[in-house]
Amino acid sequence: MSEVKLSAERRTTFGKGSARQARRASQIPAVIYGHGQDPQHVNVEGHGLFMALKTPNVLISLDIDGAGTELVIPKAIQRHPLKRTISHVDFLLVKKGEKVTVEVAVHTEGELAPGGNMLETLLTTVAVEAEATHIPESVTVSIAGLEAGATIHAKDLVLPAGSTLAVDGDVAVLQVVAPQAEEPAAEGETEGTEA
Repeated sequence: MSEVKLSAERRTTFGKGSARQARRASQIPAVIYGHGQDPQHVNVEGHGLFMALKTPNVLISLDIDGAGTELVIPKAIQRHPLKRTISHVDFLLVKKGEKVTVEVAVHTEGELAPGGNMLETLLTTVAVEAEATHIPESVTVSIAGLEAGATIHAKDLVLPAGSTLAVDGDVAVLQVVAPQAEEPAAEGETEGTEA
Protein backbone atom coordinates (compact mmCIF):
# COMPACT_ATOMS: atom_id res chain seq x y z
CA MET A 1 0.00 0.00 0.00
CA SER A 2 1.45 3.35 -0.97
CA GLU A 3 1.58 6.30 1.39
CA VAL A 4 -0.75 9.25 0.99
CA LYS A 5 0.97 12.56 1.76
CA LEU A 6 -1.14 15.19 3.51
CA SER A 7 -0.33 18.50 5.16
CA ALA A 8 -1.35 19.38 8.71
CA GLU A 9 -0.79 22.10 11.24
CA ARG A 10 -0.55 21.96 15.01
CA ARG A 11 -3.71 22.86 16.88
CA THR A 12 -3.37 24.99 20.00
CA THR A 13 -7.03 25.81 20.64
CA PHE A 14 -9.60 23.20 21.62
CA GLY A 15 -13.34 22.79 22.00
CA LYS A 16 -16.32 22.88 19.67
CA GLY A 17 -15.71 26.47 18.58
CA SER A 18 -12.18 25.83 17.34
CA ALA A 19 -13.28 22.57 15.69
CA ARG A 20 -16.04 24.42 13.80
CA GLN A 21 -13.58 27.12 12.79
CA ALA A 22 -11.18 24.47 11.44
CA ARG A 23 -13.96 22.79 9.45
CA ARG A 24 -15.01 26.16 7.99
CA ALA A 25 -11.40 26.53 6.81
CA SER A 26 -11.67 23.11 5.06
CA GLN A 27 -9.60 21.38 7.74
CA ILE A 28 -10.45 18.41 9.92
CA PRO A 29 -9.42 18.27 13.60
CA ALA A 30 -7.41 15.16 14.49
CA VAL A 31 -5.34 13.62 17.28
CA ILE A 32 -2.18 11.56 16.79
CA TYR A 33 -1.29 9.11 19.55
CA GLY A 34 0.89 6.06 20.11
CA HIS A 35 4.42 4.94 21.01
CA GLY A 36 4.01 6.36 24.51
CA GLN A 37 4.17 9.94 23.22
CA ASP A 38 1.91 12.75 24.34
CA PRO A 39 -1.05 13.11 21.95
CA GLN A 40 -0.52 15.65 19.17
CA HIS A 41 -3.52 17.78 18.21
CA VAL A 42 -3.55 18.81 14.56
CA ASN A 43 -5.80 20.14 11.80
CA VAL A 44 -5.51 18.17 8.54
CA GLU A 45 -6.39 19.36 5.03
CA GLY A 46 -10.03 18.33 4.63
CA HIS A 47 -10.46 17.27 0.99
CA GLY A 48 -7.22 15.28 0.87
CA LEU A 49 -8.11 13.44 4.07
CA PHE A 50 -11.66 12.73 2.85
CA MET A 51 -10.27 11.17 -0.34
CA ALA A 52 -7.57 9.21 1.54
CA LEU A 53 -10.09 7.70 3.96
CA LYS A 54 -11.96 6.09 1.08
CA THR A 55 -9.21 3.45 1.25
CA PRO A 56 -9.53 1.29 4.39
CA ASN A 57 -6.47 1.31 6.71
CA VAL A 58 -4.74 3.88 4.49
CA LEU A 59 -1.15 4.75 5.42
CA ILE A 60 -0.79 8.53 5.69
CA SER A 61 2.38 10.58 5.81
CA LEU A 62 1.38 13.75 7.70
CA ASP A 63 3.62 16.73 7.05
CA ILE A 64 3.00 18.76 10.22
CA ASP A 65 3.88 22.42 9.84
CA GLY A 66 7.01 23.07 11.93
CA ALA A 67 7.05 19.59 13.49
CA GLY A 68 8.29 17.24 10.75
CA THR A 69 6.55 14.23 9.23
CA GLU A 70 4.65 11.47 11.03
CA LEU A 71 3.50 8.13 9.59
CA VAL A 72 -0.03 7.32 10.78
CA ILE A 73 -3.05 5.10 10.13
CA PRO A 74 -6.66 6.06 10.96
CA LYS A 75 -8.02 4.32 14.07
CA ALA A 76 -11.34 6.10 14.67
CA ILE A 77 -13.33 8.34 12.35
CA GLN A 78 -16.21 10.45 13.68
CA ARG A 79 -18.81 11.52 11.13
CA HIS A 80 -21.70 13.97 11.29
CA PRO A 81 -24.83 11.83 11.87
CA LEU A 82 -26.82 13.42 9.03
CA LYS A 83 -24.35 14.96 6.60
CA ARG A 84 -21.87 12.02 6.93
CA THR A 85 -19.01 14.53 6.68
CA ILE A 86 -15.89 13.79 8.73
CA SER A 87 -15.91 15.62 12.09
CA HIS A 88 -12.76 14.25 13.72
CA VAL A 89 -10.11 11.55 13.21
CA ASP A 90 -7.92 9.66 15.67
CA PHE A 91 -4.62 8.57 14.11
CA LEU A 92 -2.27 5.87 15.39
CA LEU A 93 1.42 6.63 15.05
CA VAL A 94 3.33 3.84 13.24
CA LYS A 95 6.88 3.15 12.15
CA LYS A 96 8.09 1.31 9.05
CA GLY A 97 8.60 -2.36 9.88
CA GLU A 98 6.26 -2.16 12.88
CA LYS A 99 3.34 -4.62 13.10
CA VAL A 100 -0.17 -3.28 13.70
CA THR A 101 -3.55 -4.95 14.19
CA VAL A 102 -6.30 -3.71 11.86
CA GLU A 103 -9.74 -4.75 10.62
CA VAL A 104 -9.67 -5.88 6.98
CA ALA A 105 -12.79 -6.26 4.79
CA VAL A 106 -13.80 -9.78 3.69
CA HIS A 107 -14.94 -10.04 0.04
CA THR A 108 -16.41 -13.09 -1.71
CA GLU A 109 -16.06 -14.35 -5.27
CA GLY A 110 -17.83 -17.11 -7.20
CA GLU A 111 -21.34 -18.56 -7.12
CA LEU A 112 -22.90 -20.97 -4.63
CA ALA A 113 -23.99 -24.41 -5.79
CA PRO A 114 -27.40 -24.40 -7.53
CA GLY A 115 -30.46 -24.93 -5.34
CA GLY A 116 -31.42 -21.52 -3.99
CA ASN A 117 -29.07 -21.61 -1.01
CA MET A 118 -28.19 -18.29 0.61
CA LEU A 119 -24.90 -16.92 1.88
CA GLU A 120 -25.05 -15.58 5.43
CA THR A 121 -22.28 -13.10 6.28
CA LEU A 122 -21.34 -13.35 9.95
CA LEU A 123 -18.29 -11.07 9.79
CA THR A 124 -17.76 -8.31 7.24
CA THR A 125 -14.21 -7.67 8.52
CA VAL A 126 -11.55 -9.78 10.20
CA ALA A 127 -8.72 -8.60 12.46
CA VAL A 128 -5.23 -9.22 11.05
CA GLU A 129 -1.74 -8.29 12.14
CA ALA A 130 0.43 -6.87 9.38
CA GLU A 131 3.39 -4.58 8.87
CA ALA A 132 2.22 -0.96 8.94
CA THR A 133 3.49 -0.30 5.42
CA HIS A 134 1.95 -3.51 3.99
CA ILE A 135 -1.60 -3.59 5.32
CA PRO A 136 -3.91 -5.54 2.98
CA GLU A 137 -6.95 -3.61 1.75
CA SER A 138 -9.16 -6.70 1.83
CA VAL A 139 -9.22 -10.50 1.92
CA THR A 140 -11.05 -12.41 -0.83
CA VAL A 141 -12.55 -15.87 -0.30
CA SER A 142 -14.09 -18.16 -2.92
CA ILE A 143 -17.61 -19.44 -2.29
CA ALA A 144 -17.80 -21.27 -5.63
CA GLY A 145 -19.84 -24.47 -5.43
CA LEU A 146 -20.48 -24.33 -1.68
CA GLU A 147 -23.64 -26.09 -0.56
CA ALA A 148 -26.01 -25.68 2.41
CA GLY A 149 -24.26 -26.32 5.72
CA ALA A 150 -20.83 -25.15 4.52
CA THR A 151 -19.02 -22.72 6.85
CA ILE A 152 -15.92 -20.67 6.19
CA HIS A 153 -13.87 -19.97 9.32
CA ALA A 154 -11.24 -17.28 9.85
CA LYS A 155 -8.50 -19.94 9.56
CA ASP A 156 -9.77 -20.76 6.02
CA LEU A 157 -9.00 -17.24 4.75
CA VAL A 158 -5.89 -16.92 2.60
CA LEU A 159 -4.03 -13.87 3.89
CA PRO A 160 -1.37 -11.98 1.94
CA ALA A 161 2.25 -12.78 2.79
CA GLY A 162 3.35 -11.07 6.00
CA SER A 163 -0.17 -10.95 7.48
CA THR A 164 -1.44 -13.18 10.28
CA LEU A 165 -4.86 -13.63 11.88
CA ALA A 166 -5.48 -11.63 15.04
CA VAL A 167 -8.67 -13.54 15.92
CA ASP A 168 -9.45 -17.14 16.88
CA GLY A 169 -9.17 -19.24 13.72
CA ASP A 170 -12.38 -21.13 14.57
CA VAL A 171 -14.53 -17.97 14.37
CA ALA A 172 -17.15 -18.40 11.61
CA VAL A 173 -16.98 -15.72 8.91
CA LEU A 174 -19.52 -16.99 6.33
CA GLN A 175 -22.01 -19.83 6.18
CA VAL A 176 -24.32 -21.23 3.53
CA VAL A 177 -27.92 -21.81 4.59
CA ALA A 178 -30.69 -23.69 2.83
CA PRO A 179 -33.70 -21.68 1.63
CA GLN A 180 -36.47 -21.48 4.19
CA ALA A 181 -39.65 -23.34 3.24
CA GLU A 182 -42.61 -21.01 2.97
CA GLU A 183 -45.30 -21.55 5.58
CA PRO A 184 -48.55 -22.77 4.09
CA ALA A 185 -51.24 -20.10 4.02
CA ALA A 186 -54.00 -20.41 6.62
CA GLU A 187 -57.06 -22.28 5.34
CA GLY A 188 -59.37 -19.28 5.64
CA GLU A 189 -57.10 -17.24 3.34
CA THR A 190 -57.12 -19.75 0.48
CA GLU A 191 -60.81 -20.53 0.37
CA GLY A 192 -62.89 -18.16 -1.71
CA THR A 193 -66.21 -16.89 -0.41
CA GLU A 194 -69.11 -18.92 -1.71
CA ALA A 195 -72.03 -17.14 -3.35
